[in-house]
Amino acid sequence: MPADEPVVKRRSWAEAFEVYLHPRVLGMLFLGFSAGLPFLLLFSTLSLWLRDAEVTRTAVGFFAWVGITFSIKVLWAPVIDHLPVPWLTAAMGKRRSWILLGQIGIIIGLLAVTVINLQAVPAISPTTGLTEMTSPDRIWVIAVALAALWIAFFSATQDVALDAYRIEAAPNELQGGMAATYQLGYRIGLLAAGAGALYLAQFWSWQVAYTVMAALMLIGVATVFVIREPESSRPAGSILQEEHVAAFMAARAHLSERQRRLAGWFYGAVACPFADFFRRNGKFALVLLGFISVYRLSDITMGVMANVFYDDLGFTKLDIANVSKTFGVIVSIVGVLIGGVLVARYGIMRVLLLGAVLVATTNLLFAYLAILGADIWFLAVTISADNLSAGIAGTAFIAYLSSLTSRNYTATQYALFSSLFTLFGKFVAGFSGVIVDSEGYVFFFVYASVLGIPAILLVPYLMYHQRQQEGSATPVPEAVHERPS
Repeated sequence: MPADEPVVKRRSWAEAFEVYLHPRVLGMLFLGFSAGLPFLLLFSTLSLWLRDAEVTRTAVGFFAWVGITFSIKVLWAPVIDHLPVPWLTAAMGKRRSWILLGQIGIIIGLLAVTVINLQAVPAISPTTGLTEMTSPDRIWVIAVALAALWIAFFSATQDVALDAYRIEAAPNELQGGMAATYQLGYRIGLLAAGAGALYLAQFWSWQVAYTVMAALMLIGVATVFVIREPESSRPAGSILQEEHVAAFMAARAHLSERQRRLAGWFYGAVACPFADFFRRNGKFALVLLGFISVYRLSDITMGVMANVFYDDLGFTKLDIANVSKTFGVIVSIVGVLIGGVLVARYGIMRVLLLGAVLVATTNLLFAYLAILGADIWFLAVTISADNLSAGIAGTAFIAYLSSLTSRNYTATQYALFSSLFTLFGKFVAGFSGVIVDSEGYVFFFVYASVLGIPAILLVPYLMYHQRQQEGSATPVPEAVHERPS
């Protein structure tokens, strides 16, 4: 954890705002945009296109499974951490080459979707299952599914490389600003892929919408050519020269040279990132992993039922679009920017605690809205509070996860952390509908608020442990000094 944070000189408010003027912080705005753009194009926007083509709800539902790709990206993160991209890495460096590869893959996938003949599918009955479709119809749907899986894989690859770049590219004091501008760009990307794509589909066609979205990915591509490779990024392939990996290979002299090199690479790329995290943190690593699992649990659980709640309460789709999808996104952007400034001025841990308290508390506003009924003004207040708190908490949490990673295994360790909190959160959130059906919305939102208590209690414990470490005579490992504050 960021043990060096308390000794960082507190900035003035003017200096805290100036963090957003740094070139690398500004660059994350455009890289965040290219990360957020593909997300809705894979889910809600694509689902609507499929329904317009009269693909069955059952078949559309299966497309949600491509989202698992984002939760298992830790499986190929070691490859991104340690292997070069042929030709590209030699010319651009490790991080930029992998980001560019992900962006090119996304563009190819989006263009592939536009040439798939979904107009052949409308003859399918809404009650027809995937197995009952005729062969040509089934081929079109499967083709879209494969294209979506392709986009998801390269989008997750881009995310892993971007996270590693964000952590390595800026010094400690800029990490809050890097996280904030990344989230800001990501949300703008969501707006373009959501409302923007729908407008294009309404006035032109879905093919035009996805073609324009592919063109917008060029913003991220151009940014990759403008930014510089992080100086701390290790040369690809250097893992075999590390002392502990060399010792591991020497102990396996009975294997062939090719087998020894393969075993050494696997040990250094896959086993060492996890061993490094536990070596640096000891048994306390389990507390850190537990904290990562529960910090966003409250808002992830609440978010699953939010749109259903608005509809059940009697709000129109126009109400939901105006208040939640437009005004709410604007407020969340404000929250992200405030979070970045607060982290720059007060450090990560205090803002992390503030975010945990705000997220849990705002869920109680939803409980009161359930009692109050379809009051549009209180809906605006509730959504404003929820999005503001989520923006602040999200910025602090991203900065905190960045602070836990070692610069030697940036991509792999950060992918582990991000996969951990989403997987556990999605699992718990899966029971949200059961709770609403059995106990009602008021109980559900109180329950979602209570889920935030473990995070609130754990942050002071993390701060206490940090002070204990600082007061001990044990030297702080070098890797800890490298962590962003």
